Amino acid sequence: MYTIEKKSVNAGKFASKHEVDNFIRTYKQERWADNSDRMGKADSLSVWFTVEEVEAFLESVKANGGNGVRFHFGVFTEENATRPEFVGRQTLVMVGNRSSDGSAETSKQLFSFQSGQPEIVAYSGGIVCPPVCGSGTTPPSSAYQGSVMGSATLIDRGENGMSVI
Repeated sequence: MYTIEKKSVNAGKFASKHEVDNFIRTYKQERWADNSDRMGKADSLSVWFTVEEVEAFLESVKANGGNGVRFHFGVFTEENATRPEFVGRQTLVMVGNRSSDGSAETSKQLFSFQSGQPEIVAYSGGIVCPPVCGSGTTPPSSAYQGSVMGSATLIDRGENGMSVI
């Protein structure tokens, strides 16, 4: 009897609180502030899914021969927003992938066949913060208030001064 060894290349690692805060602080300064200014409202800082949703998606990826997931950044439109207040804000789309050697370099989008037609194995939606940030209420409409994600960050807004987010 032969056993086929499964190769997998770890692409990530568990992160410390310090690393998480650094990722979020840098994102706020380098991307979020400009996005929010351009939009005229606070862009998303995070996307929330239930554990059950993520587990079900991963089971679907595995059941269709996948061995990886790509997380794509996207933007809610009026056609795909699960709530009206999400329109224009960033979200995540999880797309199942299959890699021949367990690496990101060889991964390709994963498809299943539904009614004889190929259908991408993907999951989207989630709850975005802002505007829904775990308090059960919607934060104030100001683009620079209401964030509960990570620690407070001082944002240098150039000619527009400084903001604490």
